[in-house]
Amino acid sequence: MELKDFKKKFAGLFVETDPEYINAETVYSELEEWDSVMVLSLITMLDEENGAVVDVDELIESRTVEDLFNYVKSLCD
Repeated sequence: MELKDFKKKFAGLFVETDPEYINAETVYSELEEWDSVMVLSLITMLDEENGAVVDVDELIESRTVEDLFNYVKSLCD
């Protein structure tokens, strides 16, 4: 998996946020749509797409889309 593919799937979770607004440096917890339902959607997507079982604490510690990508990639390696 590459960062651009991950970003596209990540951005696809958001309904109201323009996907072009989301990039590697985006602090996703600052997005207006980010809430507990989005966290669950993200965890589900990561499990279905990558077979990655995400630790919620690690998810919270990741700040940017790229941080999250690197964390998920480490789980899949």
